Amino acid sequence: MKILILGAGQVGGTLAESLSSEKNDITVIDTDAPRLRELQDRLDISTICGGAAYPNILKSAGAEDADILIAVTNSDEINMVACQVAQTLFHIPTKISRIRSTPYLLKKNLFHHDAIPIDVIISPEQLVTNYIRRLLEHPGALQVVDFAEGKIQLVAVKAYYGGPMVGQELRQIREHMPMIDTRVAAIFQRDKAIIPKADTVVEADDEVFFIAAKDNIAPVMAELRRLDTPYKRITIAGGGNIGERLAESIESRFQVKLIERSHERCRQLSENLNQTIVLHGNASDRDLLLSENIEDCDIFCALTNDDEANIMSSMLAKRMGAGKVITLITNPAYVELVQGGEIDVALSPQQITIGSLLTHVRHGDMANVHSLRRGAAEAIEIVAHGDSRSSRVVGKAIGDISLPSGVTIGAILRDDEVLIAHKKITIQTDDHVILFLVDKHKSREVAQLFQVGFGFF
Repeated sequence: MKILILGAGQVGGTLAESLSSEKNDITVIDTDAPRLRELQDRLDISTICGGAAYPNILKSAGAEDADILIAVTNSDEINMVACQVAQTLFHIPTKISRIRSTPYLLKKNLFHHDAIPIDVIISPEQLVTNYIRRLLEHPGALQVVDFAEGKIQLVAVKAYYGGPMVGQELRQIREHMPMIDTRVAAIFQRDKAIIPKADTVVEADDEVFFIAAKDNIAPVMAELRRLDTPYKRITIAGGGNIGERLAESIESRFQVKLIERSHERCRQLSENLNQTIVLHGNASDRDLLLSENIEDCDIFCALTNDDEANIMSSMLAKRMGAGKVITLITNPAYVELVQGGEIDVALSPQQITIGSLLTHVRHGDMANVHSLRRGAAEAIEIVAHGDSRSSRVVGKAIGDISLPSGVTIGAILRDDEVLIAHKKITIQTDDHVILFLVDKHKSREVAQLFQVGFGFF
């Protein structure tokens, strides 16, 4: 496919890297010439330096025969105008845009072909908010992602000493929980991926990815680690879009405090939020954290737009007694450094956003794509089509399907029924199949496997 990416920032650059490795024709447009040179030196892509919404720039990028335009500049207005130009002058079939400002997002009737022609809206702030909220709902989880409109969840946990399954073979999960069906999709042991088998032994500190129906997540987590007590007290550092949205979405269920440096922003937050306690100050101020009894806080969320400030305030809060810390970090190099130390969960907003973008860009009927383990692995929800004559998967038992190496099928949604994958289950047309990919580069092979064609007799 020919894809135009407008914006070479963290999201645009990460997206270009993902899509160029899948043999797409990628052109990135930005006004930052050094950044474009850096991307072109590293990736097999084309770049053009100029205004992303200018008709002449889009034309020189090949907009006349482009399949998809993805507008992810830092300006909502540039993104929207670019989509309008792409539709009016070049009739690009699919237009995806990042929209960050809440006032725009609240007016859904703005975005359709008779107004601003955007086919898919991506809101990174909302995606990150939803991501954190799922972590709060499952104490102890490192990552929680939804499939099949939330009916199925994939959860990553760290196995701890004392957990019932540590030192045991995976087959014993069924013996411990005969009434609950689950599947371990992958295990990362000392950062090395293991495709689990029945006799695989779970070791302490393993990162275990398991899949189950949403209602069965908590019992399975209890098998792998000590269950954390439900969270009650949440402290948020940073009152920007993400901090405000998170506070608004959880304040009815948790005791929430929000720390913000700007006095004017504090006043706005106090007016917009109903039950959240808004504090004016610096989240790295030791005296402020002491006065607010940070040692009683269950979760400290550092969500400012400054990586260094987030890391320092998180480490300070943890050392002063906060239960767990969740830290927003945009620099991928920092994420690798701090994850798993004093910082319990390091969030990369671009990796969270990339999965949502890939859902709409990839070949095949993909309902969900989630980036895992800082972009190295993926989980995919793909819809099976065709019949036993036109499909490599429909009509076949899971055990008879030749999957690419490092790929496992975790679960199936059939109508409204959740089926955890077992060798004898036969895939039917319109099944939503959830797969775990230890290596994200196998996604193209997975899409080809599910393609409908002829000659598969």
